[in-house]
Amino acid sequence: MLEELSIRNYALIDSLSISFENGLTILTGETGAGKSIVVGALSFLLGAKAESAVIRGGADEASVSAVISIDKHNKDALDWLASRDIEAEDNRLTVRRVIKNSGRGSIWIQGSPFSRGELAEFMSFLFDLLGQHAHQSLLSKDNHRRCLDRFAGLEEDVLAFNRVFKELAEKRKSLENSLVSERDKNARIELLTFSIDEIDKAALKSGESRELEAESARLAAFEKLLGSVETAAAALFDGEASVLSLSRKARSGIDAAAAIDAGLSGLQQRLSAVYYEAEDLSGELRSYRDSLTFDPARLEAVEERLALIQRLKKKYKTSAAAGESAVTGAFSVEDVILAYRNSAAAEIEALSASEENRERQREAISALERDIARQAAALTVKRKAASEKLACRISEILGSLGMPGAIFSVNLAPKGPLPGSQADIVCGPWGADDVEFMLAPNKGERARELRLAASGGELSRVMLAIKTALASPQQLDFGDSAWIDGAETLIFDEIDTGIGGEVAIAVGEYLQRIGGVKQIFCVTHLAVIACRADNHLKVEKNSAGGRTLTSVRALPSGERRNEIARMLAGGNGETALAHACELLEKYGVKKQ
Repeated sequence: MLEELSIRNYALIDSLSISFENGLTILTGETGAGKSIVVGALSFLLGAKAESAVIRGGADEASVSAVISIDKHNKDALDWLASRDIEAEDNRLTVRRVIKNSGRGSIWIQGSPFSRGELAEFMSFLFDLLGQHAHQSLLSKDNHRRCLDRFAGLEEDVLAFNRVFKELAEKRKSLENSLVSERDKNARIELLTFSIDEIDKAALKSGESRELEAESARLAAFEKLLGSVETAAAALFDGEASVLSLSRKARSGIDAAAAIDAGLSGLQQRLSAVYYEAEDLSGELRSYRDSLTFDPARLEAVEERLALIQRLKKKYKTSAAAGESAVTGAFSVEDVILAYRNSAAAEIEALSASEENRERQREAISALERDIARQAAALTVKRKAASEKLACRISEILGSLGMPGAIFSVNLAPKGPLPGSQADIVCGPWGADDVEFMLAPNKGERARELRLAASGGELSRVMLAIKTALASPQQLDFGDSAWIDGAETLIFDEIDTGIGGEVAIAVGEYLQRIGGVKQIFCVTHLAVIACRADNHLKVEKNSAGGRTLTSVRALPSGERRNEIARMLAGGNGETALAHACELLEKYGVKKQ
């Protein structure tokens, strides 16, 4: 969830820091106050394209940063971080994005730089931004398949299928390599053998380059290091004014004093401890100083070794990284080179395989193809059953959200044939099904893809319906689904477009329910939605020093009543205030 958000020099925002809580957070304010600016800053942080025009006038750059906590069950986000060797502290991390007047930008996740595409990929595991112009996950067919599999409880089955699919692809590639012409085979074996010999001769050790770089830096700065050590030695034990000399004199004096006044024994013990510690430190520092020697030959050897490792890295890292096993975790330079060496050895073994071994490979491939066909068929059956339930549930929810004639459906279409397979199976890495969500928004219309069928406001309500259908049944009481979809924070921008009355009340109820298991941000103009907030923020536009500023603040209970009255009647008359109090009481905002 989003815990803290800081915005600097973004559009009309000069400097803004906000802390957030879980549950349903509502953002309200006058038209033009800057609610869209706050949503735009969030979109910028989530990886949206941006231009230097968003920078506040007179500033050199705009920045948006956040502190985000990650749920321990969010496997997609945690795996993404682990694959890039990034550790979250107490499941929290910082994300920061900057854009400069030149149009250049920079992005950091936990202090490590990333591209905008990488930022968007990672943040998609944590956030969904839905509004008139932002429907990130809802329009992705890959996410449609994931949502259906989560709803059906098929995630483990799908992962098992994917492992078999990858194994089959690897075996087919191995067989293909063993069937190349004899001439090409011998040339390839000779090249691979040379590479293995070159790498083995180098005798690389994992992490060696990092150790060598540290040693090289130490030797290159030897004079500075020695001077610093001499300075420390002079202060610690060289000369009458050193720590050791002075502590020795002090100890002698306190010993004599303690012989007269036993009450000084405590000070005597403490001063003795200081003396012995200084003596111990002096001995260690003498040993370290005496061991310091500048060895030009060692420095030259270290630099030559580093140059060798870099040559091997440049020569072999691209080939190593092409293999899937080399990009599944964090590897040192030496690990990547050694990964290529092991891959080359395996390829030599495959190229040298006998016809008998190739026949065994063909048999293993046939067995895997039969296994894939069986698993894919089972997944299709379960997906079809789940898709009907999911479609009915979402259509029913849409009816309550002001789309009574809408029909939601899940289209399952076969994928292309398995590459190289002689079987009749049609399959992809995640099964035999191409899953896509469809919508007929009005009665009598044909179902079409979501991106073509629904307006921005309708898409927001469709996402709300999907999130509701996939939420935990124990908390939301929506039947037997046992899965919660991935994104932890949902952002709805003007979900209330074109609705009112009972429909608006229903939308507010659903937002409140989802707020029990998700962090929800919702920009709204409707009081019947705003009154359900766990946290109510007001966006305001003010003038200071001849400039216009947008600010955001949390509303206490009294001001919240006034804000809802304004939303109802445009002012704070007695009737509007009474109606606001009634709404707050009726829709269960007890903590206010």
